[in-house]
Formats: sequence, structure tokens, C-alpha cells
Amino acid sequence: MKLPALVAAIGLLAAPAQAQTTSPTPPISLGELEQLALHNNPTAAAAAAGIEAARGRTRQAGAWPNPVIGYSGEEFKRGDVDTRGEHGFFVAQTITLGGKLRLSRDVFQKSIERAEAVRDLQRLRILSSVRQTFYSVLLTERRIEVQERLAALASEAVGVTAQLFNVGAADRPDYLEIEIESRRLQLQLNRSKNDLFASRHQLAALTGVREVAARPLAGSIDAAIPELERDQVIRTLLEQSPAVRTARAELEQTRAVTARARRETYPDLFLRGGSAYNRERGEDTGRPIGWEGTLEAGISVPLFNRNTGAIAAARAEETRAQAEVTRLELSLQSRAVSQFASYLTALRASESYRSEILPRAEEAYRLYLTRYREMAAAYPQVLVAQRTLFEMSNEYLESLNEAWRAALRLQGLLAGDGLEAPAAAVEGGEMPGIGRGGER
Repeated sequence: MKLPALVAAIGLLAAPAQAQTTSPTPPISLGELEQLALHNNPTAAAAAAGIEAARGRTRQAGAWPNPVIGYSGEEFKRGDVDTRGEHGFFVAQTITLGGKLRLSRDVFQKSIERAEAVRDLQRLRILSSVRQTFYSVLLTERRIEVQERLAALASEAVGVTAQLFNVGAADRPDYLEIEIESRRLQLQLNRSKNDLFASRHQLAALTGVREVAARPLAGSIDAAIPELERDQVIRTLLEQSPAVRTARAELEQTRAVTARARRETYPDLFLRGGSAYNRERGEDTGRPIGWEGTLEAGISVPLFNRNTGAIAAARAEETRAQAEVTRLELSLQSRAVSQFASYLTALRASESYRSEILPRAEEAYRLYLTRYREMAAAYPQVLVAQRTLFEMSNEYLESLNEAWRAALRLQGLLAGDGLEAPAAAVEGGEMPGIGRGGER
């Protein structure tokens, strides 16, 4: 649906604007702003770093425990030199059995998938926030244009009323009323200019480039508002939302943790071997016995620690993650329905204001103003008509703004704020029931 400009929809506000001077800075398009935001927004870098961190933890989780190399000695004492005794070295190694290292890698492999979903969610947040702020700036600029025109009309009415008051054709209360209205419109205009300043700097913060706040935007609020269909929006949201993907990846990760916790008590093999020089002299030869080899082997026995606490915690985390997936799906569906209702209401309202309400309000104001100048109507009637036109203009712009915002939020899959910190792929760097690779 193509929405014509507000200044083209109502004749009063369609007075030819003065030619604008050429800006030394070229306008920046929405696509350029999106690329700047994806490149400079710190949350995008943080989300990408989360993937690298998850990959590093995955490699670490599959690492073997480090061997122990040391010195061994027996049968020696302080003081006089003892010709007996053994001195040597040993190497000890723990061999993890039962596929525990593989299961640990599986846990953190799932964290990579979760981190990738977090990255996609953050990119969507950034793009959605940039688009919403972009159109918010355009709409505020349009509101300022309308308010400047209305303020000029009010100022003109003040001059007309002053002339009529000077010749005795208008009362002082009429003059005071029009002055009050003129100043009220000026206050509204100042507020809109402050809103524009804030929106532009918000856009600069999202893109990470300060100069964006001062650059003109290449776009129009009159661009076609996307046509959305409710069932399709909800279906797309549940199927493609990175937030749901993140929750599902977390669920798979907790299931991997449960499998790893169950295998934790599987025995590990301990090997120790070495060589020692035996200085004790043999009875037959009378010389030192010399180098002798040693070998020890053993397995861990799950007698006192069966990892039951970690297994229970892992099961509880799995139940929590499953509930979170369901909760998130229901929440997104509820928010989508509510947001779509706002979108549809605002869209229909903007159409009604544009085609029916504003033309009538403008005509009424014109007629009352003409009759007032001909001294055929009291100023309060002009004031009411002018205030109605102003309020209807603002309501039209608000409905247009709400329609844009709701449509962009739905297209952005209700991702959230582009400056919100991305979630960590693994809270604290570990999951219940497992430790870091190479440790017990």
C-alpha cells in the first residue's frame, strides 16, 4: 500500500515548501546504516566472540589429561652416605575410558550451535532497531514539517486578530486565546525537535558512527508499509526466530550434559611406569644391581561417589530448558498476536485519517478561518477547528508511526533492542556435571 505524503493529503499542509539548499553531506540510505551497524555495533562483535569461545571450549573438552613426570627414590637417609637405595624417574598417565571425552565434546559442540543462534538473534536485533529508528527519524521530520506549518498558520492568525482588535472588531479574550494557541503549537514544535535530536543520536549509537546523527537520510516515511498476514507472521516467528533456536540449542546442550553426567562414574585407567637405579650390591657379583623397570596399573572404583548429585542437577536443567522452550514459544505467539493487532489497528487508522478525517478537518478550518476574516464567525470556532486539525494531524502521524514500528518488529521476529547485550553461550564457561578438559 502506497501512503502519499501528509502534505499531499491535506491541502492546507501542502503549501509549496521553500527550496532546500544542497547539503554538503550526501544522504545515507537504510542499507548503508544497516551495514555500519553490523560492522560497528559492539554487541555484534560480542556475539561473534561467543562463537569462538564456544569452539575453544569444545577443543579443550576433548583434551586428554596431562601426564605426570617425576622423580622416585627409596631406601636413602640423611647423614652418612648410604650405598644402598634406589633413584629413578616415573611417568603416570590417566586414560579416560567410556567415551567421556567424546561426550564432553558433544556438550560444548551444542554450545557452538547455541552461540551461532545467539549471533543470529543479535544481528536481527541490530537490524530491527536500526530500521525502527530510521523510520522514527523520518516520521519525526515529517511531524516537524506539519507543526512548523501549523505554527505559521497560528502566527498568521495572531496577526489577523491583532489587526481586528486594533480596529475594535475583535475582543481581547479572542486575542489572548490565539496567542495561547500559537505558543502551545511552538512548544509542541520544540518537543518534536528534541525528539528528533534524540532519535538521530540513537541511530548513531546503533551504528557506532557519531557522524550519522548529522547526516540526512535517504528515504521517505511514505514508502509502502509492509502488508502482513497474521497466521504467516506467527508461523514464521515460531519457525525462524533465533530466540527459539537459542532455547532449543540450550535444551540439546542440557541433554548432552545429562548423558555426560551419567557416564562420569565409568572407571578410568591409571598407568604408571618408570625406571630406577638400584644401588644395592648383589650377593653374587658384589656390584650394584643397576637399572630396574617398574609398572603400575589401576582403575577408579565408583564406591563413594556415584555422581548422583550432578546427574540430578543435569536432569533438572533439562526439564528447565524444555519448559523454557515451551514458555518462549507461547510468549512469542502471544506477543505476535498483540503486536499484529496494534499493526492492523494503526494501519487502518492511518488510512482513515489520510483519506477521510484530515481532509474534512482541513476544510472545516479553512471555512471557519475565512468566515472569521469576514467577521462572520467568532474566533473560538476558528480556534476549535485549528486545534482539531492539529490534533488529527498528530494522530495521523502517530498511527503511521505505530504501523511502521509494529510491522518492523514483526518482520524482525520480535528480536529486541540492538544495544542489548547478547546472552552467553555457556553461563560461567561450564555446564553442570562436567569439568574442564584434562581435569577431574
